[in-house]
Amino acid sequence: MAKNYEEEAKAILKLVGENNVDSVTHCQTRLRFVVKDRKAIDDKALEKLPEVKGVFYGSGQYQVIIGTGVVNDVYAAIAKLGTVNAIYGKDDADTAGKTSNEHKTVVQRLMAMLSGIFIPIIPVIAATGLFLGLKSAATNAQVLKLFGAVPSDIPASLTSVISVLTDTVFAFLPALIVWSTFRYFKGTPIIGIVIGLMLVSPILPNAYSVADGSAKAIMLFGWLPVVGSQGSVLTALVAGFIGAKLELFFRRHMPNVLEQILTPFLTMLVTFAIMIMGVGPIVHAIESGMLVGVEAVIHLPFGIGGFLIGAAYPLMVLIGIHQTMIAIETSLLASTGLNPLITLEAMYGFANLGVALAIFLRARSNKAKATSMGAFTSQLFGVSEPTLFGVLIRYNFRPLIVTVLTSGIGAAILSMLNVAANSYGLAVVPSYLMYIYNGHALLWYTIVSLGTVVAAFVATNAFAIPKEVLTPDGDVETANAVISSTVSDNKVYAPVGGETVALDQVSDPVFASGMMGEGMAIKPAEPGINKVYAPQAGTLSVVADTGHAYGLTTDDGMEILVHLGIDTVNLKGAPFTVAVKAGQHVNKGDLLGTFDQAAIKKAGLDATTIVLITNSKSYARIEPVAADTTVQAGADLLAVQHEDVKVESVEPA
Repeated sequence: MAKNYEEEAKAILKLVGENNVDSVTHCQTRLRFVVKDRKAIDDKALEKLPEVKGVFYGSGQYQVIIGTGVVNDVYAAIAKLGTVNAIYGKDDADTAGKTSNEHKTVVQRLMAMLSGIFIPIIPVIAATGLFLGLKSAATNAQVLKLFGAVPSDIPASLTSVISVLTDTVFAFLPALIVWSTFRYFKGTPIIGIVIGLMLVSPILPNAYSVADGSAKAIMLFGWLPVVGSQGSVLTALVAGFIGAKLELFFRRHMPNVLEQILTPFLTMLVTFAIMIMGVGPIVHAIESGMLVGVEAVIHLPFGIGGFLIGAAYPLMVLIGIHQTMIAIETSLLASTGLNPLITLEAMYGFANLGVALAIFLRARSNKAKATSMGAFTSQLFGVSEPTLFGVLIRYNFRPLIVTVLTSGIGAAILSMLNVAANSYGLAVVPSYLMYIYNGHALLWYTIVSLGTVVAAFVATNAFAIPKEVLTPDGDVETANAVISSTVSDNKVYAPVGGETVALDQVSDPVFASGMMGEGMAIKPAEPGINKVYAPQAGTLSVVADTGHAYGLTTDDGMEILVHLGIDTVNLKGAPFTVAVKAGQHVNKGDLLGTFDQAAIKKAGLDATTIVLITNSKSYARIEPVAADTTVQAGADLLAVQHEDVKVESVEPA
């Protein structure tokens, strides 16, 4: 007899708040609520409900994690109640996305904008920082001395060529930012990059050189000073915004016969004129004042500024305003070549490691152990959401307080030692690469970061172990039982070809935390249409109407979820085709459907395919293949060991 989920649905709506819900959708693993007030929801109470595995706020939606299959029934019960706007499956495919965007605050929209603009250029800035670090290490007098050489032995020609690697990104950084801003606001990126190059043209004197008296401004018409925008991040952002909006305006109002030529012409002319004839110098002055203020805070005596920044950063991540730091860090790098801000912020990640490790070692609950270890592993490489949502604020706020205080103390020490990175974009273990340019910086960063882990670990053990994790999930009276066990092996095969990715490295914190089960991810190989094959033989328990997910129950009871991309449910099936139906029995390697990776990426989403065993707790061991390796569709992906334990008899005590 099918279970009635009406009571579960009522309980969820009561805790989320029926009057707090604008709309609710669902995908194959979670309910997605668009709510008026996220703070009005009691997360801990929701997580205690029988069918709720966890909660998470992201993509403008309050997400309640239910699990494959069951989520359909819970959603159906919510829709049947008719007390909230259940929009999944309506004809208007854009309703969910529009509703989500309409209720984003100004701050949320600003964060989304900064993230969308700066994330595409983070890899090249991080790579440039590594180039600078390697250059500094290779040309260091003490290093060269080991080989019987001195810095003057390095040919000037080689130094010049190396400088191309180390200087290009920062020399043309405004051009990259204008390009990315045009891209974000749906302008033509090539127009953006040309405007950006105009702002840093070598014909224009550097604004910093003009300010310190080593160069003179060009006096247009004999009275208007004109300078370049080299190193000015805020100027580039403003230029990109103005230019993209002008281009869209001209395209809407320009006759078709003239649009192709006159729109780029007018966009570049008007934007450049606006920037050099007043807006650019004003914005640059504002940015310079902002940087002076930030550096003043960083260098407050006795490490006070460092403590404030290090302690505040975890809270900024929690409420989602930490993306503002990217723009400030970029400005610091462009103007000074160093980034002390990320050094102070980085202690948050190391504090998280100590907290998660302490809870893992002390926990008696298997669920808590799995959550904290998944959080610890992902945090090693800078993915902090599983720690933040799965550990710090899940049980009580004591773990969060430990992170805030130890992060602040570590940052205070680093600020007093004047340690600074030469890049950004790297966190926790990879972050050490940002300090190899300077032996003093690397040494102290290493000592303080490891000290922060230890301090957080000790403090968590002493004051912040949640009582909930000290209780076993369930005790079975087996002291006098005679137990026998049999072990069997099984495998799950790759549904698509591509590069393997460790589950804790995927961008969705729910999947990364292991909340939905253990598994592996794959970055699809084909840039266009990818075929999806059955990863095992079994019956299809779920075939998403949108084509973005498949649930398969194998003949021996293993439950497998194949999820195509992150948040791709919002595409309403556009890039997917389905070749099967729910209830159908398939063999390993049978075609399930296809997806267009290019269309997913064009929509700004991640096409990574997730393969999970959602009933992982039924198995003794699940071993994925090595990450960062190339697999073909049908190749081994997960090795599964199942141990059947039976109580054959109970002997008298």
